[in-house]
Amino acid sequence: MITARGLVQTFRTGRGRARTDVHAVRGVDLDVAEGEVVGFLGPNGAGKTTTLRMLTTLLRPTAGTATVAGYDVATQAVQVRRSIGYVSQAGSTYSGAFAGDEVIDHGMLYGMSHADAVRRGQGLFDDLQLEGLWRRRPKSMSGGQKRRLDIVMGLVHEPSLVFLDEPTTGLDPQARANLWGHISALRDRKGATVFLTTHYLDEADALADRIVIIDRGEIVASDTADNLKAQVAGDLVVLEVAADDQVATAHERLRVLAGRAEVDGRRVSARVPRAGRAVPGLLRDLGSEGVSLDSIEVARPTLDDVFLTLTGRSLRDAEQPEQPEQPGHPEQPGDPNDQEVA
Repeated sequence: MITARGLVQTFRTGRGRARTDVHAVRGVDLDVAEGEVVGFLGPNGAGKTTTLRMLTTLLRPTAGTATVAGYDVATQAVQVRRSIGYVSQAGSTYSGAFAGDEVIDHGMLYGMSHADAVRRGQGLFDDLQLEGLWRRRPKSMSGGQKRRLDIVMGLVHEPSLVFLDEPTTGLDPQARANLWGHISALRDRKGATVFLTTHYLDEADALADRIVIIDRGEIVASDTADNLKAQVAGDLVVLEVAADDQVATAHERLRVLAGRAEVDGRRVSARVPRAGRAVPGLLRDLGSEGVSLDSIEVARPTLDDVFLTLTGRSLRDAEQPEQPEQPGHPEQPGDPNDQEVA
């Protein structure tokens, strides 16, 4: 459904001699199969949204090629747009229109009849807990309600390929769980392909068949969540000893198992291969040497550990600013005063 080769996006910033090129996306190669749910991860500024905008024809690639649903994003943009659903991070609803009218108009733009757009839209309102809001204007909705309305508009025409850019931002835990079920149903019941960007690691872990990690504009990993986590060398074992004079013994015992261990006050930690098998013996050895523990923690590797292993920084690290916009590229639809998600 999606194929990209050497996809590049370069923004030019500044004026006159001070103008510089910012390489937001640097030669991305990407393949997404029909019926696959792909989680696209990376910190702010890594190139996630820029890549998504190129794939959805909102931003023309500086270099490289991409086809989406069989159409070239540069030369067949209209056909691409007819073939996909897109829920942008910024939102796409007009704050002054009735929500139901927005949904109906959106569906009819994709060739649906008025009756089908009403039926499908009202069904999605029920599914996404928007009951009673059909005749409500988005400007009087909460941020979470507006976010769910954005999702309805992206799904009303039943696309076979859906792009979701941070879809659960601003949703409460119950609404997030509800949307997770709906995303899973898109694939399981309708065979849809879903391309999902998210900052929520549990979301990607739960929903995605495959995880693609981008950092500094380049793809650094692509595999199932389990396979990626298997690349991390062992489970994290953290011991908190009861007394300062026991730290050295605990450190030595853990170092023997792991090859290296770290000390922070009375806490000793290390990555231990197959910790479930190793920990019982470790506890016996510590007990025989008179070491008492206040606590012990064993944690399986996470996607954040994967990113830390691959790049040397945390996936949760969102300190980088977003890349600047390219002058003149198509803006996201919607009222700029109605795009902030609470």
